[in-house]
Amino acid sequence: MAKGPGLYSDIGKKARDLLYKDYQSDHKFTLTTYTSTGVAITSTGIKKGELFLADINTQLKNKNITTDIKVDTNSNLFTTITVDEPAPGLKTIFSFIVPDQRSGKVELQYLHDYAGINTSIGLTANPVVNFSGVIGSGAVALGADVAFDTATGNFTKYNAGLNFTNADLITSLTLNDKGDTLRASYYHTVSPLTNTAVGAELSHNFSSNDNTLTIGTQHAMDPLTLVKARLNNYGKVSALIQHAWRPKSLITISGEVDTRAIEKSAKVGLALALKP
Repeated sequence: MAKGPGLYSDIGKKARDLLYKDYQSDHKFTLTTYTSTGVAITSTGIKKGELFLADINTQLKNKNITTDIKVDTNSNLFTTITVDEPAPGLKTIFSFIVPDQRSGKVELQYLHDYAGINTSIGLTANPVVNFSGVIGSGAVALGADVAFDTATGNFTKYNAGLNFTNADLITSLTLNDKGDTLRASYYHTVSPLTNTAVGAELSHNFSSNDNTLTIGTQHAMDPLTLVKARLNNYGKVSALIQHAWRPKSLITISGEVDTRAIEKSAKVGLALALKP
């Protein structure tokens, strides 16, 4: 199944991860522990300015069924039940939030050598129906992503994407925001040995006629340390260093400077993830 086109969310994912993943200006702490019965308990705290947010997630795996239960600081209870491959290539996901009675949703994912389908429907009287599909192969993929609100009879989302992949180069083109935003991305692996890669994303908004160009790179200084940097056409420069100081435990320090307003303080983020 890995040779197939994947899901719609995989279109342009490599470039997005290179340019945006792990960059942050907040302080985040994550601690994961495991009980003797195999239950994983993850505690997360995020400090956003003067605001502090926290949640506790409990994950239980039993054969091909994974149950995640998360409680946040607003006393919301998030429950997700994932059934992996009740049939070959199929994954079923049930999710709901307490006390939000309209949050119930069932999602189906299906992966094939030449297609990837993801569909979900809300468990309400007038649900929102989401559907995304991709056809192609590991080299070329063409997909669409739509959402329909049965209560209003309107499409709330319709996107399209195209992805080309070869041994060390991935390019993609997507049309988002109901046709208002055109985005092209590029990802190139320079050296697999040092995890060195470069990427770029060009976005054009038709309604505002704005263009945004972001370029970035990453390089592994050693097997445990990764550095990344990016720059956009608005003069914002960001960089991060991520170090695995023990297996599965990461510390990430990131910063951003606006070169057009150098008098402003730089944004600095810190993330610490601890796993046994």
